[in-house]
Amino acid sequence: MIGKLKIAGVQMNPQLMAKAGNLRTILQHLQTAAHAGAGLVIFPECALTGYCFQSLQEAIPLAESVPGPSTQKLTEACQSHQIHAIMGMIEKDGDRYFNAAVLAGPNGVIGKYRKMHLPFLGIDQFVNPGDLGFGVYETSLGRIGLNICYDGSFPESSRIMALHGADLVVLPTNWPGGSEEMAEYVINTRGLENHIYYAAINRVGEERGFRFIGRSRIVDIHGRTLAQASPDQEEIIYAEIEPARARDKHIVRVPGKHEIDRFKDRRPEFYSSIAKRQGTG
Repeated sequence: MIGKLKIAGVQMNPQLMAKAGNLRTILQHLQTAAHAGAGLVIFPECALTGYCFQSLQEAIPLAESVPGPSTQKLTEACQSHQIHAIMGMIEKDGDRYFNAAVLAGPNGVIGKYRKMHLPFLGIDQFVNPGDLGFGVYETSLGRIGLNICYDGSFPESSRIMALHGADLVVLPTNWPGGSEEMAEYVINTRGLENHIYYAAINRVGEERGFRFIGRSRIVDIHGRTLAQASPDQEEIIYAEIEPARARDKHIVRVPGKHEIDRFKDRRPEFYSSIAKRQGTG
């Protein structure tokens, strides 16, 4: 694990069903971020394909396995620039399809995440719910956990990854209009409550009548905003983080008088109802 890490969030405008063009844009932005000194570059949810599909059949020609042709080109670029990247895409696995995010580095695909919580919107109406759980990936940069968009509304997902050692949780997203409060308040809360770094990278532009709100944001272990993007412009935001700082949950404000520990102070014996479905008691 390195000491300080510069991360980049690419707030772009993917074009629906234009995979080849989107991939070219992704690789161009990756090169830009690498030249700016970033060690990790993050792209939005479904950056490869666009999001507002009206059927699974419409999306199937754009879906790929992981690893696959597009992730191969992504990893080749990561190797060339000695950088890591996270990219949103639609994954094909046999006869199943997932809204997925892939984590790649100079040595290939490191891991992937399949969106667990699916809203009634866009491609999420048609894909399978994620089945891989909330993994945390050990990298030379630190320990990275992945969520996608609506997953960020469920605090249990970030907490599980933090308990599994995540230094940084990354949320590629496609926030449409109506999600402004999510961008404004929830991202900072996820960082604060888990004492982790958190990066939510959204898109801009419009697809089939839906306007996406931008406002990508990177926050630190205290929930402080390190970088944020505009609501409507394509841009790259950068922030410097220190992954090791996320590992000590013991916060000393006044030695011997005011100290808290984000994990040791937990009382999980009283949390069992969180894991029960509504109406099961």
